[in-house]
Amino acid sequence: MPSLALKNLLHDKVRLTVTLVGIVFSVVLTAVQLGLFFGFVRATSDLIDHSQADLWITSHGVTHIETAVPFPEQKLYQVLATPGVTAVEKHIVGFGQWKTPRGGEEGILLVGFNLENPLGGPWNLVAGKVEDLKEPDAVMVDELYREKLGVTHLGQTVEIRGRRARVVGFTRGIRTFTTSPAVFTSFKNAQGYAGLREDQTFYLLVKAAPGVSPVALKQAIASRVSDVDVYTRAEFSRKQSFYWMFGTGAGVTVLIAAALGLLVGIVVVAQTIYASTMDHIREYGTLKAMGASNGYLYRVIIKQAAISGLIGYVIGMSMSLFVSRASMQGTTAIILPPLIIAALLVLTLLMCIGASLVSINKVTRLDPAMVFRG
Repeated sequence: MPSLALKNLLHDKVRLTVTLVGIVFSVVLTAVQLGLFFGFVRATSDLIDHSQADLWITSHGVTHIETAVPFPEQKLYQVLATPGVTAVEKHIVGFGQWKTPRGGEEGILLVGFNLENPLGGPWNLVAGKVEDLKEPDAVMVDELYREKLGVTHLGQTVEIRGRRARVVGFTRGIRTFTTSPAVFTSFKNAQGYAGLREDQTFYLLVKAAPGVSPVALKQAIASRVSDVDVYTRAEFSRKQSFYWMFGTGAGVTVLIAAALGLLVGIVVVAQTIYASTMDHIREYGTLKAMGASNGYLYRVIIKQAAISGLIGYVIGMSMSLFVSRASMQGTTAIILPPLIIAALLVLTLLMCIGASLVSINKVTRLDPAMVFRG
């Protein structure tokens, strides 16, 4: 037999629909905004997280990877002489200009790495091989940005800062937070495209020997090499994400939108549950007159809210996951980690139960004698 809470919900299907619409809207808006936040965080630090380097060495004071300052490659030999270092590679990440076959120009994020030890190289290759970058002027781009860059096929020739470049491969899913797609090439090619002197580099990527702690190695290098900053991969990744998400205010904006979605849900659910309670106020009075405790009435109202929240969450999260999967085909990813999916379930139930407190307060003060009044 259906419970009193379920009967109350099903008694007015229009009001139940309005309640569910409010919850679904709140879940979808909150999930999508949080998904955008995590998608942006991943896009900001993907190049660092996939670099396979244990340490990143930058010029002193560099705030994020896109604004590197060149320094002499002589520091490479100082780093290489540090006990515990098994490999050090020069690396370039910097903005450039890509001239499309149609004559237009697009900003790109140029990534240059050593082909013999591909720290900081491309991943998720769907066409071509890293070895193909040994060919003169060879570059790789991500297939998500093919249309933006005007690339239609492998072997196509374009220009980067007035120099010839030929597309020899495609990656899949390498997004950047800026509107500038990542373009991978050899370190030597990148030096030419970036206008960097042969004795300079933007970064040094370090691989620690087996069993050597990256944190300890970081301290050892920092004490040997001057005028540079040394970060573990995790530290540099956090620094990069923090800059773009909070230093620029982009992440705060997305989180505010998620909070607003949650607030809208609370208001809609509180209003509809309160209205439903008022419609059944005499029935609650009858129950109190028959000896029902406040605790029993609380459970009825909270159960109504929980059932509404659970149904709304299932519908809303299903829609959100569909949007998330669809976004993976584009340049802006909406990522919903399992922890966030679970947290939103708890948050939705708390939102609905919290909204029901307004109704509970009304029932608490209910006088059973009202049942016998005209």
